[in-house]
Amino acid sequence: MRRRFVIEAVMVATYGHLLVPSRPVDFVLPYSTIMELYDMKDGSEPVMDDPGEDAHVKGKIKELIAFFEDPFNRKKIERALQMPWRQSSPLLLNERIQFTVVHAVDNAQYGEYFDPIETELLLTSQKLSIPLLSDQFEFQDKLLEAEVPVQVYDIEDYEFAVEQGITAADFDTMTDL
Repeated sequence: MRRRFVIEAVMVATYGHLLVPSRPVDFVLPYSTIMELYDMKDGSEPVMDDPGEDAHVKGKIKELIAFFEDPFNRKKIERALQMPWRQSSPLLLNERIQFTVVHAVDNAQYGEYFDPIETELLLTSQKLSIPLLSDQFEFQDKLLEAEVPVQVYDIEDYEFAVEQGITAADFDTMTDL
């Protein structure tokens, strides 16, 4: 069974270990996070502080863009973009990794507290009832502060999330203690 996670597309390019999981994984990407890749590829702002790492990550961003622009994958994405909250058919990277693109829509429910991308990430996680992967401590703290009902894993806990994870039932058991 594939483990599913909502994640920003740039994190897949930035954290190479995400692409070598011990079990099959489905990364669910709000479409807007794919569009961010183009801004990062063409922008003058560095993605990483170290120039060598920045060049490497920008190369990975170009590879990921090429993957999404592949005609077969592009067609699947375009079908998903026809309706709000529609999911694409799986985009297979290899036998362990697949992507699902979601036409997420920011409904301003959390608009004042979260930026549009953050809102789409958390709404996608809520709507599909799947955990969120993030490397942004501030975002994770805001989720806790706002008591947003989503499960979030720090990127450093990725292997744990893939191997075991914590189900809603596990969490309820822990809060009862």
